Formats: sequence, structure tokens, C-alpha cells
Amino acid sequence: MNNRRDFIKQLGAAAGMAALAPEVFAAEPQKLWFQISLAEWSLHKTIFNEKKLTNLDFPAVARKEFGVGIVEYVDQMFKDKAKDTAYLNDLLQRCKDNDIKNHLIMVDTAGNLGEADAKKRMEAVEKHYQWVDCAKYLGCATIRVNARGQGTKEEQAKQAADGLAKLSEYAAKQKINVIVENHGGNSSDGKWLAGVMKEVGMKNCGTLPDFGNFCIESSYGAGERTCKNEYDRYVGTKELMPYAKGVSAKTNDFDDKGNEVKIDYVKLLKIVKDSGFKGIIGIEYEGPTMSEYDGIKATKKLLERVGAMV
Repeated sequence: MNNRRDFIKQLGAAAGMAALAPEVFAAEPQKLWFQISLAEWSLHKTIFNEKKLTNLDFPAVARKEFGVGIVEYVDQMFKDKAKDTAYLNDLLQRCKDNDIKNHLIMVDTAGNLGEADAKKRMEAVEKHYQWVDCAKYLGCATIRVNARGQGTKEEQAKQAADGLAKLSEYAAKQKINVIVENHGGNSSDGKWLAGVMKEVGMKNCGTLPDFGNFCIESSYGAGERTCKNEYDRYVGTKELMPYAKGVSAKTNDFDDKGNEVKIDYVKLLKIVKDSGFKGIIGIEYEGPTMSEYDGIKATKKLLERVGAMV
């Protein structure tokens, strides 16, 4: 009799837990098939214009403000510190204090690896060496570079492949990846950049598909930039994903449901997932309507929601 009474009590408790289960489990974040990082460029106004943050503050802000544990640096934020071990040690300590993993450094101040002049191209390659070394010191896996150049499309492709191969040879010794983002000009042509990757043919040389940077040619008027020639972002992302060693989740504006106004995140994340990618997707908000902090939070929510759907 006691056993029967106990059994009935257990059934009642189980039923009660079942009734609560939807609320309990709704609070549990679903494990995603990718990791989320924060690109420092998302805070460039706060750092450059408002002077409210420095590069040294970035790791703590990523963790405490946004709950993100992986970061992507921009060389412009600490361009004179690549060889400053005291500074880098301070940065590493702050990462350790906030349980932050360093992922990559976006390099924009070392020149273009597709320069037409062979001497200038090699100078650009060598200027990147310090950032390869810096990435290694900080525990990053990757540096992001620019493959711009002069000449015809075909000439630029050969030049970029040459510059990338030379830099990738140096980076391979440090076990660092060299990746190119679709970042304007021919690099925003997915087919062109995929062709450059094929020409280089090195395991540590790859791409960083950016959901928003597919403008090949812009025009300027009345202080505003207009894209004259835009590559299909969905086609381009699909072409670049076989070489991707990271993905940049660009956002500019959101509707009242939290979706990016001009970018179909469901379609893009499905392309990314279908490619077999299971790496790191970086938040890169650069819109004019929301604050950088709110834009970052909105982008993270979008990634988490759509990432769980596809």
C-alpha cells in the first residue's frame, strides 16, 4: 500500500515537472552549430570618435556587456603596439581575467597584397609579418588581409595570388592563417576571390565571407556612398564558403521583428551550414540608426535565433 502511495506521489511530481518543463527549457540557450565572436570594428565609433574605450578595454566589454567570449581585433586600434610585448602582455592578462579567446586580427594598415609593382607588393607582404607574429603572440589563429591591386581583373588576380602565397608561406611557419574578406573592388566578386584561392592553393590561405560587403564599385555624391555594382551576396557567400576560415555577420538595420532589413539571414546561414562550416561567426554591426551597443546585442540575438532555426 505504501509502495502504491509512493508511486502515485512520484507520478504527481513528474506531472508537475512536465507542466513546468516548457518554461524551464525555454530559458536554456540552445547549443548552436557555430561559435559567436565579436569584431572590434563594431565598436569603432566608441573607440575612435567618442574615445570611451581603448583596445585594452575590448576583452572585458565583449564578455561583460555582450556575453561573448571570442574576439576579433582591428590593427588600427593598436597599430603601434604589434611588437610592444608589455602592451600585449597587458592585453593577454585582460583576456585571461575575462575568459576571452583571441581569434583573429583584421589588418588594414600594412598595404595591399595585390600591388602591381613587384617591389611594392613584397613590401606589403613584409609589413604584414609583424601582424603574423603579433597574432601568434596573442594566441590568434588568423589574420585578415586585403588583396587589392591595379590592372585588369586577370592581372590583379595573379598579383594577389602571388602576394598571398608569399605571406602565407611566412605565416605557415607560425601556424597562422591568412584570409581575405570580400572588402570592395574585385575582392567583392565571389567568383574572382574564389579563383584567387584556387591559384594560391595553400591550406592556411582562405576567405572571410562578409554578409554585407559585396559592393564592387561605389559612387559618391552629397556626402553619401551609393553602390553602383553589387555582387549577389548569396551567390558570393556560397562561392567563398569552401575556403572560409571564419564568417563575418554584417548588420546595418533591423525591422520590428529583429530581422536585418536588407540581408536574409535565414538564407545566408543555411548556405553557411550546408557548406559544412562549424567555426566562428563574428558580429560586425556598423549601422547608423542604433547605438553600437544595441546593434551588437541585436545582431547576437539574430544569430542565435536564426542559427537555432536552420
